[in-house]
Amino acid sequence: MLLTLRLVLESFAFAWQALKANLLRTILSLLGVTVGIFSIIAVFMVVDSLEASVRSSFDFLGEKVIYVNKWPWNFDPSSPWWKFFNRPVPTVREFRQLQKMLPTTSQRGVAIFVAKAGNTLKADVNSVSDCVLQGVSYDFRVTSNVPVEQGRYFTTQEMDGGRTVAIIGATIAENLFPQGGAVGRQFKTKGRYFTVIGVMKKEGNNLFGGSSNDANCLIPYNAFAGIFAMSSTGMGGPSPTIAVKGLDDDPGLLGLEAEMRGTLRNLRGLKPRQDDSFALNRPEMVASVVGKLFSVIGIAGGIIGSFAMLVGGFGIANIMFVSVRERTNIIGIQKSLGAKNYFILFQFLFEAVFLCLLGGLVGIALVWLVSLVPLGDLTLKLSAGNVSLGLLVSVGIGVLAGIIPAVMAANLDPVIAIRAK
Repeated sequence: MLLTLRLVLESFAFAWQALKANLLRTILSLLGVTVGIFSIIAVFMVVDSLEASVRSSFDFLGEKVIYVNKWPWNFDPSSPWWKFFNRPVPTVREFRQLQKMLPTTSQRGVAIFVAKAGNTLKADVNSVSDCVLQGVSYDFRVTSNVPVEQGRYFTTQEMDGGRTVAIIGATIAENLFPQGGAVGRQFKTKGRYFTVIGVMKKEGNNLFGGSSNDANCLIPYNAFAGIFAMSSTGMGGPSPTIAVKGLDDDPGLLGLEAEMRGTLRNLRGLKPRQDDSFALNRPEMVASVVGKLFSVIGIAGGIIGSFAMLVGGFGIANIMFVSVRERTNIIGIQKSLGAKNYFILFQFLFEAVFLCLLGGLVGIALVWLVSLVPLGDLTLKLSAGNVSLGLLVSVGIGVLAGIIPAVMAANLDPVIAIRAK
């Protein structure tokens, strides 16, 4: 153990002296590795940050939730689209039946909701356009994210009676009631007056330039149905969605999916050999597509960045060959005094690894500085995994670039090495 530690310290001392003796050459050698590590880690950081931002944009879909829709989220363009086009949309009757078949608890909820974009809300002299009016049932807060910051959520009486009450997003509240105190105030839309009972927490814009809740206005589903025409085919009016929140003790929600499929097939009178006339969608489908997309982007970016790393590796290898040639006399003297081959080998190999590691640290530091630059809605974050990857790549390049020069130095004949000029 002591011998190994001594060997490491002596190798470090030799490497440090060699690097200081040729400072300009050392800096130029570091640039290649620095640019390579910067390229690779910067690409991975941007890809990871983009993926995290895209995934967070779909947080409103909730976790452990299965959605009943007309169209599948992972639709294959090669599939016969007319089969999906002719499907009926989910109905209130199906929602009620799922409620009976799947009793709700504090963890499980069955909700139906429907949305209509492009609405204008007015309050006195103020108005807001392009708002999303969303009709929801009582358990919508269980299946989706409804961060009520001021006021309260709907009551079952308000839901069942289709009362004209609403929970509005922060942007709507700021524009309709700039003086504050939105709760208890009224606004008008589609010829009806609604009373604000709650205001949702401000979330800001997501990566796509929109917001999940800030421009949303939630009203009871029955009130929404009284305003808009609701057809069974989804033509001429908004199409509702049924959402069911699963339980934690149902791995993969396989049991819930089987119950939902059986109930819906029975309600729609489908025969055993007939295909489903509905789609059971999950947020995992979106996450899977996003994951595959960014995996491809990450691989492509890594390949492009690796070319810069390759150039840096060749630069280090060239410097190590020059270093062996310059120190041939010293190598001969060391071996004549009893230095073992592995000591010479480790000495040059350590120098190459140390040089690459130093360049890698500078590259990572530059990536960290880039991550501090504000980019609007995109937040760059340098993860510990990317830092570790950068250091491992640096060490690997150092070993590959230094192994051949180190072996050559270790195998030199001491007599010939001492006579070398």
